[in-house]
Amino acid sequence: MPTEDPQAGPRASDAPSTGALLLCRAAPDAVAPVAQLLRERMALAGAGHDWSVLVPEGGPWLRGAEPVDRVLTGWATALAVGAPWPALALWWDPHRAGLALACGFRRPVGYDWLADGTPAGEDEAMRTFAARLDLDTLPGAQALGRLTQPDAATDALGRLRALLGLLTRAGVALPPGLTPGAATSHLLGAVQASPGTRTIEGPGRGGTAAEAVADGGRLIACLPWSGDPRASALALAQVAAGVPLTAWGVRRHSPGWTTAGLLLLAHGGLSLTYNLAHPRD
Repeated sequence: MPTEDPQAGPRASDAPSTGALLLCRAAPDAVAPVAQLLRERMALAGAGHDWSVLVPEGGPWLRGAEPVDRVLTGWATALAVGAPWPALALWWDPHRAGLALACGFRRPVGYDWLADGTPAGEDEAMRTFAARLDLDTLPGAQALGRLTQPDAATDALGRLRALLGLLTRAGVALPPGLTPGAATSHLLGAVQASPGTRTIEGPGRGGTAAEAVADGGRLIACLPWSGDPRASALALAQVAAGVPLTAWGVRRHSPGWTTAGLLLLAHGGLSLTYNLAHPRD
């Protein structure tokens, strides 16, 4: 029985597949402990100089529980909360494809295209995306503007491939076979063939919300900027934002947004506690 070549591109029969990639601007060793907090089994590999890629083995979208774009935006937000590097989600389904970029506690920015390549996002969102990743300073940055213009010859997956081509100038080098439009099984086969790939599985997978906060707290307490006196106001804002975000995620059964809300609560609460216990003159 023939087997699928993980280095080959997606076949025509894979075109309607739903899939996703998560890129983090950090080395795998830095990304691994944060990725565990998502409580999802994923493959993690290097993706160029100071870049990593996460390939989810599954997700709520495969069960029809939640659209892939909503889940990936929540996951990217959770990966970037409290981290000194951005997280970029690339996703596709039979009807659309797009991106979501999360940077710290700033509002995520996203852009998407209909399956035929018709732009369905705001030009300002693409400009913000470029500015946050410093892509607007790279040679050929004008190509980003073309991604927001009609082009009957390029479908949504072609738009994502063009975006990845530009990201190579920012140091991204995906393992061979990680191609937008491929099925999850193909993506996993490709990344697992890459040297140094590791499997990420969150501690206490399927545990309670309280366990998620505890896990997040243990990680966040180790970050170098904990205890900065200027963090008190930000910590209050994090707690204020985390409460409704967690409630919204639980109400919508959204694991990505629930995790993001829990991490906001964990970080804000720990920062406040640390600053109260370590007052400065």
